[in-house]
Amino acid sequence: MATKVDRELEEAAEQHADDPERSDLITRARRFKASWVELAEALVAVKKNQRWRGWGHDSFEAYAMKELRLRQETVDKLTGSYAFLKKRAPEVFHRDGVEAPIPSYQAIDFLRRAEEKDDAAPDVVDEIRRRVLDDCASPAQVKRQYGDVVFPLPASERKARDLAAIRNVATRLRDLLGETRAVPRHVGTEVREALDKLLSAVGERGDGEVSLAG
Repeated sequence: MATKVDRELEEAAEQHADDPERSDLITRARRFKASWVELAEALVAVKKNQRWRGWGHDSFEAYAMKELRLRQETVDKLTGSYAFLKKRAPEVFHRDGVEAPIPSYQAIDFLRRAEEKDDAAPDVVDEIRRRVLDDCASPAQVKRQYGDVVFPLPASERKARDLAAIRNVATRLRDLLGETRAVPRHVGTEVREALDKLLSAVGERGDGEVSLAG
């Protein structure tokens, strides 16, 4: 089933059918999830030749947001990943995307940032490159395996992240145990009491909001 954004993009492509380049970009945006490379290629070209000015937009970023429904962060990752492949791994562009998969732009963006990091260990970067370009590992896999190694968080941020994750999981489990009959009631009660103690220890407020405990 087509989404609202997909229908809007289809209508926009038809509306600008008299301008092939503009209509083609919108069409590529619709196919973006299936083939990010061709969208990125077109975005790089439009940004370079500034065609967005003739289309009535104040900036390239405004054009991408308003007409293609792409956030600036997404556009930056797409164009950055495309430029990175063109310079560092152009052979990827020859893959068919089916028998020879193309890595996701998010995973390539991770690799790009890792290679640009001055203090990243060369052997780790080589391993990430293999995982991304050869194995086509997902962004989640790459981040989970190498995120803390290449982009370690300061201790305070890591603590805040871990506390937030604990609170979220504990709160969901506590609420679920209060609603389900999938476990014996006395077991659910005991576990909920333990979760209450845990949430109190990590800083849950009585009003339902949470704060970091010292």
